[in-house]
Amino acid sequence: MPIEDRDAIRTIGVLTSGGDAPGMNAAIRAVVRNALSHGLKVRGIRRGFHGLLKEEIIDLSARDVSDTIQRGGTILLTARCKSMMTEEGQQKAAAICKKYGIDGLVVIGGDGSFRGAKTLTELGVNVIGIPGTIDLDIACTDYTIGFDTAVNTAMEAIDRVRDTSTSHERCSIIEVMGRDAGYLALWCGIANGAEKIFMPEENDYDEAALVEDIKDCMRRGKKNYIIINAEGVGDSINMAKRIEELTGIDTRATILGYMQRGGSPTCKDRVYASTMGAMAVDLLMEGKRNRVVGYQHGQYVDFDINEALSMKKEISGYQYTISKTLAL
Repeated sequence: MPIEDRDAIRTIGVLTSGGDAPGMNAAIRAVVRNALSHGLKVRGIRRGFHGLLKEEIIDLSARDVSDTIQRGGTILLTARCKSMMTEEGQQKAAAICKKYGIDGLVVIGGDGSFRGAKTLTELGVNVIGIPGTIDLDIACTDYTIGFDTAVNTAMEAIDRVRDTSTSHERCSIIEVMGRDAGYLALWCGIANGAEKIFMPEENDYDEAALVEDIKDCMRRGKKNYIIINAEGVGDSINMAKRIEELTGIDTRATILGYMQRGGSPTCKDRVYASTMGAMAVDLLMEGKRNRVVGYQHGQYVDFDINEALSMKKEISGYQYTISKTLAL
């Protein structure tokens, strides 16, 4: 049953689940300090749902989250948890929340984490989700914790690769993260002035046409050729080998990998994550549950988890079109 009054909330649990993202610590800090300011108790759950099932639960004080807002990763650690996909695991997780007196649970993570949160809500746990993923692939929100830091980290790395690519008159394929979503690739492609962008959503990879375009650019005196390739398209190393064989132009593949997840979060990730963390506590105190905090059209909003999970997010067709136009 829904909470009837704020007195029903006495203890809030918080966990991070799935892939880590810069800014998660800012959200954790905000949850802890906003809850404590209202006289609530806060329990941190280490290693996500996996840690919940293992009862890795600790009390958190204001001091425990001091000097964390500037740190990347997550102080609560994170892990994947296949057991939360089973009915037995879900029942056990709900029982453990009850055992530790956790009246409200804040889950920071992506779609997979929200599916786990949804099952707990159905079992009587009051849950609020906060979108934390560098992939920007949660449909109900224009912003997800970590994307701004990750895209800036990738952008700066690509700028450096372009410098050396120009010096050697080279073609460079730079692979960014994004197994199922191409937002990092698209944003970096535009921000770094890439000649080509390959994404899972718009993978129009025509190797013959690509080879001719590279040759044409180099004939016209261009000193480099940058291809941004999303992880979901992949095959960057073999792609580089084939391009070099077919063009005779020195071609290198650079896979940025997990460096995009780390590092100190940007101002935007710190401020937005802090606001979302505080808002999650406020929603629980208002008697809400089964909600996801989001950011749309300049406003912080919340959605029913079922509604949020049913939404579909698509790459901006206009942005993809102009990325090609600006690369001419």
